Amino acid sequence: MEAFRVQSLAKAGNLPPQYIQPPDTRPHRKHPRQTNDKQIPTVDLCGFDPALNVVSTIDAIGRACREWGVFHVVDHGVPAQLLRQIISVGHSFFNDSSVEEKLVYACDPNSAASEGYGSRMLLGSQKDTVLDWRDYFDHHTLPLSRRNPSRWPHFPPNYRQVVADYADNMKVVAHKLLALISESLGLPSSCIEEVVGEFYQNITISFYPPCPQPDLTLGLQAHSDMGAITLLIQDDVSGLEVFKDGEWVIVNPLPDAILVILADQTEVISNGIYKSAVHRAVTNDNRARLSVATFHDPAKAVKVSPASQLVTQSSLARYRPVVYGDYVSSWYSKGPEGRRNLDALLLN
Repeated sequence: MEAFRVQSLAKAGNLPPQYIQPPDTRPHRKHPRQTNDKQIPTVDLCGFDPALNVVSTIDAIGRACREWGVFHVVDHGVPAQLLRQIISVGHSFFNDSSVEEKLVYACDPNSAASEGYGSRMLLGSQKDTVLDWRDYFDHHTLPLSRRNPSRWPHFPPNYRQVVADYADNMKVVAHKLLALISESLGLPSSCIEEVVGEFYQNITISFYPPCPQPDLTLGLQAHSDMGAITLLIQDDVSGLEVFKDGEWVIVNPLPDAILVILADQTEVISNGIYKSAVHRAVTNDNRARLSVATFHDPAKAVKVSPASQLVTQSSLARYRPVVYGDYVSSWYSKGPEGRRNLDALLLN
């Protein structure tokens, strides 16, 4: 099945049984609670200028992290042209090249988080796993020792340069955001970054083709991200949803904004004050959708635990320490399925 990418299945008009979700996890588009009644918070970063509303910015970030675990940021310093370029080269790779050209860059289906072009999130040995209606290209971008642009597509001609520039810009934003998130917890600005250490950054461009039966499948099943912080942009097609207060909230695209998604290790470091966001992607039957997610994770050997300043006699540690590599192995071996991997770290 791995040789047949989802984009090829979409052109054939097929929805194979491997892509059909169980009834309890299928999207319900006509459900009255799956609406835009709730809006994802938007935080103006004021170009990260400390002289401009820094207190109100930190307060806004704190509220968004407590109540949502996800928020848009604007005036973030990343050129709008670069945001549009990476969406453009992503669309070009998936839409303007043949399957044979794309398969030159195929990732290893039997290796978790293998760099390259693929369709399966989980290990190839898991035959009973319901598959996502998604193709993707995963790029290893940081540390620089992992970055090898020759493993990335050479078409369109500016693809590799755009991805490299985008990676460098996202690193800067991630560092600054983690500092503000630390301060919003009453911690030194360097606190979360000191726990996380040097970023291991991956950029995943996800392509969700039109689906012949979108009510039966998901583009990406519900999960929370494993690492510290994810920065995501999407084209103008809706499809991303966040789970809040028992309902799925649509995250409508906001032009030139970056969506900040708190991941599991930040929840652990915050001792549960902030929550990682459970999210999923739904499909539609007439338009392809593309998103670009930039993951910022600790090294595999890093041990993550609640910040010592947040653990007191009246506020005990809520999570046991975990070596990040062990957490990743558990995630890939068990599958995401919402938040069960993070819940396994809960004490009491």
